[in-house]
Amino acid sequence: MTTPAKNENVLIIGGGVGGIQAALDLGGAGMTVHMVEKSPSIGGRMAQLDKTFPTNDCSICILAPKMIECFNHPNVNCYTYSEIQSVKGKAGDFIVEVLRHARFVHEDKCTGCGVCMEKCPTKTDSEYEMKLAQRKAIYVPFMQAVPRVATIDKDICIYFKTGKCKICEKVCQAKAVDHSMKDEVLTLKVGAIIVATGYDIYMPYDMPEYGYGKYKNVITGMEYERLINAAGPTHGHLQRLSDDHRTPKRIAFIQCVGARDVRANRPYCSAVCCMHSTKDATLAREHYPDLDSYIFYTDIRAYGKGFDEYIQRGRREYGITYIRAKPGEVREDPATKDLILYYTDTEAQKVKEERFDMVVLATAIIPRADTKRLAEILGVELTEYSFYMSPDPEFRPADTTRPGIFTAGYCQKPMDIPDSVSGGSGAAARAMETILSHAMGAS
Repeated sequence: MTTPAKNENVLIIGGGVGGIQAALDLGGAGMTVHMVEKSPSIGGRMAQLDKTFPTNDCSICILAPKMIECFNHPNVNCYTYSEIQSVKGKAGDFIVEVLRHARFVHEDKCTGCGVCMEKCPTKTDSEYEMKLAQRKAIYVPFMQAVPRVATIDKDICIYFKTGKCKICEKVCQAKAVDHSMKDEVLTLKVGAIIVATGYDIYMPYDMPEYGYGKYKNVITGMEYERLINAAGPTHGHLQRLSDDHRTPKRIAFIQCVGARDVRANRPYCSAVCCMHSTKDATLAREHYPDLDSYIFYTDIRAYGKGFDEYIQRGRREYGITYIRAKPGEVREDPATKDLILYYTDTEAQKVKEERFDMVVLATAIIPRADTKRLAEILGVELTEYSFYMSPDPEFRPADTTRPGIFTAGYCQKPMDIPDSVSGGSGAAARAMETILSHAMGAS
């Protein structure tokens, strides 16, 4: 009997913290990893956060070393600005086609000096900054991006629209900019696949009662993260987005916006919002000792290690006021741009109103918009809420409905950063088990 050749290659789709952990585990075990990330940099959503709960450690300080280690690991090949085109085969023997979008900048030549970005005349809203700031047509997504290589946004670049400009190419001393670059398709042979595509943020434009998109001082939790971050658009100075730009004195944090909502087919809890809002309120008081924060919650879900202590510390040391309530409407005072929140105090059973300088919405965290398309390519099933389905969620949560394909992180179900990291390790272990079992001739 001939022993099948051992395919020790693993494909990881998504370069967030869960995918990075899986890559490091697999690479450290001697397997070859191909990581495919849709954006120009690995790092995922964690790179946008200011701090992490319940320790309030710097998010990028934790993540950046992992990003660098992953990208430079001898057993890990990172394909950024790329996406999956097709998946064929079976566990132990998958054939995957990857579309690598042209950056129009050679990765091996670009030094990340930024001169091209300084000279580029075209601007657009920055996705990384949640559209609170702008970036150029040629850009690096954020300061700690890995790889630190510029990318040209073809949709807004003057040259690709008019055939003129090429200023970036003229000023690049490294001769890295090349507008003639083309997309390319890679074919990879892998024994197992890990999906770690993360999540999207629900933007509550279709919930007009909260005034998002109408009142400038109503923002989402992720937008707040960028405002409070020293590397963000306001350099960490928390300020209202209305014309006065003053520091708020009273902030309302509204929980479960779009989450636990049967009408929108999102009856599930997003798992992190209670802690996330507590962290944001804590940071507000640390920055501004005279600022008062109020968290309007359905019920507090602080189930992780140290989470309840974190809530109690928020009350005791940072003066956070928790109000069990059902907010009904936010209105703006046109003269002052202050916000008036009308809510039902569910403990006192009374309708009340409060005036605030800023309202922060803890919006639902949802599966990525392209989840259904990717699931069709992979040939796996999704739950009714578009998370990846596991046939045995209790004992094999990383498994999908197709053998050899596994999941890690928030695309599997709502979870926080530590759970995403441990999920990445779990998926890596299952991938290794699959590869080894097929190498031994197992079915």
